[in-house]
Amino acid sequence: MSTSTYEQKWDLDIFFEGGSSSPAFHSFLEALHKEISEFNALVEAFQVPTNEKDKDELLNILNAFQLSFKKLRQAGAFVSCLTAQDTTDRGATLLQGKTTQLSAQLQSVLTAFDQKLVAIEESVWNKLLSEEPLNELSYVLEERRTRAKEKLTLEQENLINALGVDGYHAWGQLYNMVVGNIKVPFEENGEEKQLSVGQAFNKFSSSDRNVRKTMFEQWEKAWAEHSDYIGESLNHLGGFRLNVYKARGWDNVLQEPLDINRMSKETLETMWSVITEYKAPFVEYLNRKAKVLGLNKLSWYDLDAPVGQSETKVSYQEGAEFILEQFSKFGTELTEFTQKAFEDSWIEAEDRPGKRPGGFCTSFPESDQSRIFMTFSGTPSNVSTLAHELGHAFHQHAMAGVHTLNRSYAMNVAETASTFAEMIVADASVKNAKSEDEKLALLEDKIQRSVAFYMNIHARFLFETRFYEERKQGIVSTERLNELMLEAQKEAYCGALEEYHPQFWASKMHFYITGVPFYNFPYTFGYLFSLGIYAKALEEGTDYEEKYIALLKDTASMKVEDLAAKHLGVDLTKRDFWEKAVKLSIKDVEEFLELTK
Repeated sequence: MSTSTYEQKWDLDIFFEGGSSSPAFHSFLEALHKEISEFNALVEAFQVPTNEKDKDELLNILNAFQLSFKKLRQAGAFVSCLTAQDTTDRGATLLQGKTTQLSAQLQSVLTAFDQKLVAIEESVWNKLLSEEPLNELSYVLEERRTRAKEKLTLEQENLINALGVDGYHAWGQLYNMVVGNIKVPFEENGEEKQLSVGQAFNKFSSSDRNVRKTMFEQWEKAWAEHSDYIGESLNHLGGFRLNVYKARGWDNVLQEPLDINRMSKETLETMWSVITEYKAPFVEYLNRKAKVLGLNKLSWYDLDAPVGQSETKVSYQEGAEFILEQFSKFGTELTEFTQKAFEDSWIEAEDRPGKRPGGFCTSFPESDQSRIFMTFSGTPSNVSTLAHELGHAFHQHAMAGVHTLNRSYAMNVAETASTFAEMIVADASVKNAKSEDEKLALLEDKIQRSVAFYMNIHARFLFETRFYEERKQGIVSTERLNELMLEAQKEAYCGALEEYHPQFWASKMHFYITGVPFYNFPYTFGYLFSLGIYAKALEEGTDYEEKYIALLKDTASMKVEDLAAKHLGVDLTKRDFWEKAVKLSIKDVEEFLELTK
């Protein structure tokens, strides 16, 4: 392993020097605008093919599409990094508006292109897709054509895109702005500090219950104070979506998220029914954790509380070296890639005020690089998050040789590589524990993630499903949003908690992401799917890396049911796969219960 010291701040200047006032970036946006206009002209002039010999013009358009798409992804990634690293950067907020507008322009051109795909006669279409090199893109082209058939006319879809810039997307941006301005008061060492929501959230993993309880009271209060604005955002995001769905004749709110995730309703229902059936061991774990902490019952703010007498803290450098060491046992490509990410400053991990909460990984396809955002405060959970985001980055790296249009994998499989990487590290942490107390703490941190996927995310799914049903009847009040969240949490956690988090609908950014509705169940899918892959990796050792990369390469060019059948030999609509995966995570609970007898 390298002996170099890893920076905790990322390097964005390598893309565009000067942050939100970068002249190079402003020129890039102008060039992108011009490129989208040229792409539009190509699409307008495009004559619907009448035989397979007309493929060259189609290939020209696809080439222009991939160039604009890559540039737009590059621009979007840069802006998302700027807004995350400094929530007060008003220049970045303005740039976000510009990239949203460019994205809407590209979307309108693509809508026109898709309508022309629909107009191609079926037999000609099939012949075109059998031709080289179009056959390589047959899945994504077929998908675009099918989706276009289910949409409105070109004029109507363009109007939706245009209105979405200052309507739909603007509500998501307003939420980010409100959150950026929220300060949570907290007294530390006799001094009152104003913490950002990211800093405040880290207090929930404190070993001191007074710290957690006090922070939770301030946390709920802070979100409640802003809940009117945030409730407006949620209602208008939901209302915009429902009106679009109604116009298209879609009556099921899950139609779009399932389609985006290339997944059937049957698979989703099977997954949730298996999880619901196997929740008892996790309830037992929550009850046991309460006893270990000297409580009758856990409250929401106790869920992330560490178990054990010592709070394991590691430096960023130690965390990075541990991740590299564990990845090296899986395969050389993952290790070399991760080392490059650390050495070339791809990661923003510094614990400082003004940063956005949470973590993410974003891809810069023009540069074949990624950037990772998080706030590292030294907890085992931080090390897991870092491994998780590196998994995302590796997924993007694995797709490097794949055609740009075959790289847009859905969120459910996007969570596969990240969760897989996280598991390698979490498992190793438990095995390498220096004492029984440390082993317990690390094992418990691992189980917390299962609880998050099976209970927390289930609560989000239940809340969002019910919110949309009520939103069809009109605006849902903040009081009712609190009630819906409370009901969902009680059901998802099987009543195992004493105090819940009714303002969770306000504090969870995922409900306000405009790119993807139902930003919840894909996480649980990815977790369980990666458990199945992880089991295979344990069986085969370092020999499995090649097969793993082959699976990742296919993630954007087939339905998840076909992906699982091809690479794992399983049927996702049946219970067997899900039961095996859930039972793997129950083993951790059994070990925890044994250690805490």
